[in-house]
Amino acid sequence: MRKNWYKIVFISIVGISLAQMSCTGDGSKKKLDDIEIPEDIFGDDKPLLISQEAMEDIIDNISSPVEMAALLKSTGVPFSQKLLASTDNIDDLNTNFKQALNLGILGCDLGYLNMYEKTGSVINNMTAIHSLANELRIGQFFDFSTIKRLATNNENLDSLMYISVSSFNNMDLYLRQSNRSNISSLIVTGMWIEGMYLATQVVKEKPKKDVIERIADQKLVLNDLILILKNYKGDSKFVDLVIEIEKIKREYDAVKITYEMGEPEAKEVDGMLIIVQNDKQYIDISDETLTSIINTIQDVRNKIINL
Repeated sequence: MRKNWYKIVFISIVGISLAQMSCTGDGSKKKLDDIEIPEDIFGDDKPLLISQEAMEDIIDNISSPVEMAALLKSTGVPFSQKLLASTDNIDDLNTNFKQALNLGILGCDLGYLNMYEKTGSVINNMTAIHSLANELRIGQFFDFSTIKRLATNNENLDSLMYISVSSFNNMDLYLRQSNRSNISSLIVTGMWIEGMYLATQVVKEKPKKDVIERIADQKLVLNDLILILKNYKGDSKFVDLVIEIEKIKREYDAVKITYEMGEPEAKEVDGMLIIVQNDKQYIDISDETLTSIINTIQDVRNKIINL
């Protein structure tokens, strides 16, 4: 079932299910090796075919800008306007490719602004988002007047965040249903790269363990993101974008992620029986690797803004 972004606000940005991994039939614990997508499936002589359903599953598991912003705020690192992408050059984005990428970037920044209740900056950000959405012919899904009204009243923060992310959800669904998944993929890519940029910049200031682990476990999401983008390798602009994203992937090669399968446990929650998976994830990332990832993401993000 398709997960809406507003439903996964407080769910991990990494939505890669443990069902993707093999497990033992007797339920015994087993440590699983890091998951990788074979590079040879991306060869130029092999067309990459991804069903619409598979594309939806991949994209649904990538972005939750508000959830990432909540994690960053929990570190105690104060809001920083200088981290956000500029909205001054919106009129210079003269192709759908640039507009979609930057719409995703600004969408992630919107989650960051909302979480820190920066209403003044929210208005500028939303104005730019509204302009880009109109250029992409999806502005009808962005309730600009309501969001603008809520942004001037901090008491309506929850409603503001809900409408903001649900607007992006509605735009995304429309793009997929109208065979414009390439635009949807670019928006998601922009959101992902900006979320990672914000996270890595916060970690530079305060290396908190849970944020470092969130950055490290993006290795799995990154594989899926590249899989999506390579589906449009017939477009030279997508090829250039993949080259940039793969620079980040190379830095992640040194990150090791393993899993230990645990016994599922039945619990009663609010009168309902649920199954809790007691699986554990282990992340191994050195300080040197983290620094390389931070620097590369910063370089790639700044270049992507100008692609």
